[in-house]
Amino acid sequence: MESTKLKRPKHKGSPKLFDNPILEKLTHTHISLPLIIFGLISVALVYYGVFEKGFEAPAMIGLFLAGLFFFTFIEYVMHRYLYHIPATTPKKQKLSYTMHGVHHDYPKDKSRLAMPPVLSLVIATVLFIIYRAVLGDYVFGFLAGFLIGYAAYLAVHYSVHAFKVPGNFLKILWHHHSIHHYREPDRAFGVSSPLWDQIFGTMPRKSPVQERAAVGTSIDPS
Repeated sequence: MESTKLKRPKHKGSPKLFDNPILEKLTHTHISLPLIIFGLISVALVYYGVFEKGFEAPAMIGLFLAGLFFFTFIEYVMHRYLYHIPATTPKKQKLSYTMHGVHHDYPKDKSRLAMPPVLSLVIATVLFIIYRAVLGDYVFGFLAGFLIGYAAYLAVHYSVHAFKVPGNFLKILWHHHSIHHYREPDRAFGVSSPLWDQIFGTMPRKSPVQERAAVGTSIDPS
């Protein structure tokens, strides 16, 4: 059983998560901040890899794409197994709700659609250390792609909650994520892509026609 305090999501308001005003402030993030930060870091990594480490363009592009692809897998695993961890104890319930349950309860809270930059930068630093130990200098292209994958995920996630369903091929992302929020929270874990849901058998049980009928013109039906 997942940790969500509300039976139905609220489409207005922003709940208080911490009594400490500093911690509470840190839980709110404008979407542009992480996009800028990780975009610039990725550019710097590619620049260093090419001009300081001597990687040629084809190698750098290959590493970048590998990192980007790997992120889509990590996104799926994190969402499925960490964000939706079974709330079997009070501590797990609190952790689950703080990390992700609050988003399911307040899906239109735009200030909580991205991880606080302070925390995400710490995680990115740890990943750099791990990837550098495993990949050596290849880390510069690989991590750049990984971080752009994260930025793309944030952009998609924000868009599907903030904007109406587009009339083009991207609408599948809106439909897919809406099923996860409003119909089947144990399915459709991929946000930036449904690829890993297809591979691991967690695609929505409902047909595409039923999905579209359920969504209407927005991911957040009011």
